[in-house]
Amino acid sequence: MAKKTHGSLGHHYIVEASECDPKIIGSVEKVQQILVKAAEEAGAQVWSISFSKFPPKGVSGVAVISESHISTHTWPEYKYAAFDIYTCGDAIDPEKAVTYVLEAFGASTSHITEITRGLDEGDKIYFHSFITWEEDFEKEEKKEKERPKRSSRKK
Repeated sequence: MAKKTHGSLGHHYIVEASECDPKIIGSVEKVQQILVKAAEEAGAQVWSISFSKFPPKGVSGVAVISESHISTHTWPEYKYAAFDIYTCGDAIDPEKAVTYVLEAFGASTSHITEITRGLDEGDKIYFHSFITWEEDFEKEEKKEKERPKRSSRKK
């Protein structure tokens, strides 16, 4: 008889966000609001939050959610933010949280690793697998610079 495959127990997204808006990622209040809203966008219930200014300019924080956590550390001086979200089960959509944070931080490029955790082939020996990819995002000012200029001359 073939062993039944269990599936996964969770998903962990590890994200590197480049060219973020330093005014946003340098603000404890804004970063906290963004991560809490990201958790809600994904369908998670926020249980606890803790965010602090991290010398010299960064922000560190975590939102404990019903399904696990979403956390970040930012470096405004480098326009860089690292964040992760770990969720158990299939009740929420962690990719929605990732997308929300990247857009809200104003990132132009991201490097994302998704780790599928708690995989089991029926023998109760758990393992993980991962995939990784990079994404580029067009910012409004970049779009404006690339648009051809229109001439106002009449023919």
